[in-house]
Order: sequence, then C-alpha cells, then structure tokens
Amino acid sequence: MAALVLFSGGQDSTTCLAWALQRHERVETVGFDYGQRHRIELDCRPAVLQRLRESFPDWSARLGDDHLLDLPVLGQISDTALTREQAIATAQDGLPNTFVPARNLIFLTLAAALAWRRGIDTLVGGMCETDYSGYPDCRHDTVQAMQQALSLGMGRPLAIETPLMWLDKAATWALARTLGGEALLRIVRDDTHTCYLGDRHTRHAWGWGCGECPACALRRRGHEAFVAAG
Repeated sequence: MAALVLFSGGQDSTTCLAWALQRHERVETVGFDYGQRHRIELDCRPAVLQRLRESFPDWSARLGDDHLLDLPVLGQISDTALTREQAIATAQDGLPNTFVPARNLIFLTLAAALAWRRGIDTLVGGMCETDYSGYPDCRHDTVQAMQQALSLGMGRPLAIETPLMWLDKAATWALARTLGGEALLRIVRDDTHTCYLGDRHTRHAWGWGCGECPACALRRRGHEAFVAAG
C-alpha cells in the first residue's frame, strides 16, 4: 500500500499528494528539474511538504522520502515556451507552445524505475483531460497505455492513479477542501506555485502568479467557480 506521487510543487500535484496520503500507508514524492522557466515551483516543494507535516500529523507519519531528479536533457531537446524565453502562443498544430513533447511519458518512466527500486507499485499523477491545455500526454488513454507498457517492461504490475483526470479546476479546489479543509486550501493558495512564467511577486485570491498565462487563467477561473458554488 505504498505510492509514489509525481510532485511538482503546484496546485494539482499537492492535491494529488493529499489524496494519496489518505489512501496509502506510505507515500513518497518525486520531482523533476528539466530546465523549466517556472523552476520556482521546485523551490516551493520543501515548504509544501513541511506545511503538510505540520498541519496534518496523521499524514506526516505516512509521508516518506522526497526525490528530485535532474533531467536537463528534456530541456535541451525541447523548444517550447516552458523551456525557452519565448511568448506563450498557439502553435500551428493547435497545441499551445507550452507543450513539452513526451514530458509526462518520460516522467512516468523514470518514476516507475524509481518506484521499482523503492518497492512501490503505484504511481499518482495530476494528469487531467477535463479542464486542461490539450496536452496529449495528459489524456486518460495515454496514461492507460503507459501503465500497460510499464507493467510489461518492468516485469510486474504497476498502477497509475490519476485522481484529477475527470475533474475541472473548480472540482479540484473542492477536492482539496474535502481532503484537508481550510488548512489544505491555505497551503494550496499560499505555498504552491503553478504559474508558467514563475511569477511569485503577486498574490491573488487563488494563489501566486502572473495572472495572465494559461496556467494562471485556469486556476483563477476554477477558483472563482469554486467560490461561487460555495
């Protein structure tokens, strides 16, 4: 009953971490440094983990090791607005140029290898195709295909859990409240970071960010709908 959570330090992965801590006896976390423009998200990870330990003693007892993997090659081969200083726009194929090809495929593969070494048979990720930017590696079918391939390639069953797959951002806020009440909502607002531009100078009602990039826009709209729903 152990799980390895793909934990970036953002809103979605923090909510997934709380979800996993309610369901698994032991939970470890893994993050990836691939030269992303919003690397400040990685700097938020230790603070989020510490706040979770302080605010939720039951979860603290289950929260195990944190791992941070250096993955510079992904940034080197990616010409995207998340790995280069360029304006965020829609590419000719209709995808936003923030799409980093194969990013989640690589993340899941490396996480699976780490999980194998750590004796863990479940990965937890924040992939979602309900309220997202259209990234093909966030789709349910992609994750299911990776689960099958990794189980075959690693020689033992591996489960990939995606608790946010069918939730919009308002529902993700609601899930955080269900999991940890106002204490978890405060951690999500005050300590996580999701802005594509790495802006941590402006604090909004929904958290830190530039307020204009696609990630901030999704987070803002979701929070507004969450508040309106009560």
